[in-house]
Amino acid sequence: MKIILLKDVKKIGKKYDIKDVADGYALNSLIPNNIAVPATHSYLKLVEAKKKQSALMKEDFKKAFEFAVSKLPEGKLHVSGKVNEKGHLFAGIHEDQIIEEFKKETGVILCSEHFSLEKPLKELGEHIIDLKVEGETYKLKIVVKPL
Repeated sequence: MKIILLKDVKKIGKKYDIKDVADGYALNSLIPNNIAVPATHSYLKLVEAKKKQSALMKEDFKKAFEFAVSKLPEGKLHVSGKVNEKGHLFAGIHEDQIIEEFKKETGVILCSEHFSLEKPLKELGEHIIDLKVEGETYKLKIVVKPL
């Protein structure tokens, strides 16, 4: 039976893929659990429209992100944290703090999926982190300064 996936399914496909699966699997598992719909003509039209809309939204977000980074002062995001007398941060700078500061500075909302931050930033100074936005990797400079 031909189906259209409404969600990513391991070993079958990604959202909006058209797949051929066993009738029993489609009728007893995928369709009742709203994971897939039958690949009828009307659903195919709907899926094509959703794919176009999704692609446009991704492209718009990518452009907004690039514009936001270009508007940061000197291309750097400034984040503050409490430090001890030796100049070390009491608490590391985590993704959520970077997301909040980026939102305040630019108005663009990032999510944790965009980050590849292995561990929190614990030192003052300039750090470069990688962000993955719509398949492309960008370098973002973050300046950690004392409160």
